Amino acid sequence: MQIDLNELARFLVTAKRRTYAGDGKELTNPQRPDFKELVFEDGLWNYRDSYTGYFMAPGQEVVRFDEKPVWVMSYWGGMLHEFSGDRVLARETFDFLKKALRGVSLDAPFRGPRNFTLENFRYSSSYEGDITDFNGAESIMKDMEFGARTVFRQKFGGGLVIPKS
Repeated sequence: MQIDLNELARFLVTAKRRTYAGDGKELTNPQRPDFKELVFEDGLWNYRDSYTGYFMAPGQEVVRFDEKPVWVMSYWGGMLHEFSGDRVLARETFDFLKKALRGVSLDAPFRGPRNFTLENFRYSSSYEGDITDFNGAESIMKDMEFGARTVFRQKFGGGLVIPKS
């Protein structure tokens, strides 16, 4: 099966903005117990974001076309250990992360933009590759009493699924 990469990118941007980044509704009965899952569908396209944890929340996004997996991205990381347990800071950070992730673009439909700043938070993302094969990292800094501090760090990677013929 040949996938139109432009169509895949458009679908990914829409799906991401309507699920986690857009405060989409979590499934009440996820496929994997103790995971949070968000789903978006459009015609033959299906997107599922599945993650577990809170301060550290590894997960995976899977795109299916006509019920066959065609694209996957895994991510792992979260709040830096020194901030694990600080629920207020974590909530502020994750709320900011959602705003940054709404800036996902067609040319890099993995996570957020290269840079995004709002109030006292700064998001940055760096990556190599393209929609077919990529890896990268993102971080969030917060201006705090004693200067800017990194509070969140996460890695991600993925690309196209190429099945055995």
